[in-house]
Amino acid sequence: MLSLLVAVPTHGVVDPIRRTPIVVAVEKVSPAVVNISTEQVVERQASPFTGFDDPRFDEFFRDFFEPRLERYRQTSLGSGVLIRPDGYILTNQHVVLRGGQIKVTLADERDFAARLVGADSDSDLAVLKVDSAALPFVTMGNSDDLMIGETVIAIGNPFGLSHTVTTGVVSAVGRSLKTTDQTYYDFIQTDASINPGNSGGPLLNLTGDLVGVNTAIYQKGQGLGFAIPINRARRIVDDLITYGEVHVPWVGAVVQDVTQELAARLGLPRQKGVLVRRVEPGSPADDAGVRPADALTAIDGRTVGSTEEYEQRIRDHLETSDMRFALTRDGKSRQVTLHARAYPVERAEGLAWQLIGLRVNDSLRVTAVRGHSPASRLGFQPGDAIVAVAGASVNNLETFRKKLVQVRLAQSTLISVRRGAYLYHVTVPFADASAEG
Repeated sequence: MLSLLVAVPTHGVVDPIRRTPIVVAVEKVSPAVVNISTEQVVERQASPFTGFDDPRFDEFFRDFFEPRLERYRQTSLGSGVLIRPDGYILTNQHVVLRGGQIKVTLADERDFAARLVGADSDSDLAVLKVDSAALPFVTMGNSDDLMIGETVIAIGNPFGLSHTVTTGVVSAVGRSLKTTDQTYYDFIQTDASINPGNSGGPLLNLTGDLVGVNTAIYQKGQGLGFAIPINRARRIVDDLITYGEVHVPWVGAVVQDVTQELAARLGLPRQKGVLVRRVEPGSPADDAGVRPADALTAIDGRTVGSTEEYEQRIRDHLETSDMRFALTRDGKSRQVTLHARAYPVERAEGLAWQLIGLRVNDSLRVTAVRGHSPASRLGFQPGDAIVAVAGASVNNLETFRKKLVQVRLAQSTLISVRRGAYLYHVTVPFADASAEG
């Protein structure tokens, strides 16, 4: 009888050996992880005929029949994490891009309507807000001290499977990813599974602190996951919550990549850094003594190997930050301190013409298209109406200029154009491949 009593397990008591740090971290953070679903009504032209797959058939009859618009609902699914008890949620920008209605669902199955506070296409980050108080939230950690081989935890909703937990190790830090549209810098690479639906969910360390924002933008790799470091995301989140947009510091140095030929001509020991091609008069770079033909190799001790990396280093700073530039001039190394400031709005007048090749009037109608410009190649026409830039609505010339200033360091931007009854979303590459801060 005694042996039988000993063999019977005590219900509700968990062996403490099984309560690993992973279990504790998941229990701590799961209530703050949300499922994000968006819904948008999309219109497309439908043929008055059915059963004909040849597009030439539609073309032949288009002049004789009024086109019919067909409406359908388009949905997307992703993840997010509450970062404050008053309802602010951090996620990826591509999760909520062009989403009409946004709904978030907590682990306890409570549903909330969410509004978009702000989004940044270059970092692929967005902040949402739900109207509720005393919500569970995650503590932001420190991604700068991550160790290769350190265990990390990903929580999200891959393929709609709510609150799925995967684990792995930090495989690499400072990883760069090149996608079809752009290059992303300084990612955390992990072997924790991150699939579509995980996007925007948290990457945690073993103490349950938020160290990264998972993203599934790179789907070619098998067994590879990538996350945006929280130290970089934190600065963007602060701007999105405060201003609804990211304020990029004005530096005023136009740079280009250092080719092997340029490195030899300038006497650089190897092909590295970027070359200052032009300095805007009266800019912070001009005031700091940066000059054309300087080779810029690092900002605040972090290497700069390309124009794209230069853009990222600038964007990682606040609008009024001090930056330490490591320069090589006439074969000698030097350090200068640059005091960045906000880009003057009065200089925004020419940005649309310079970067895109457009002039618009006060009502945001296109009045001129520059030949051989990105706008010209994409088919922009006088009379087109600009209604949004980088996913944000613009309704007057002031907001249009302000948005162009904000995205001026990007490689491209999404522009929404209305032509007649149709609305087009066009990704427009910027004209000058060199970077300007």
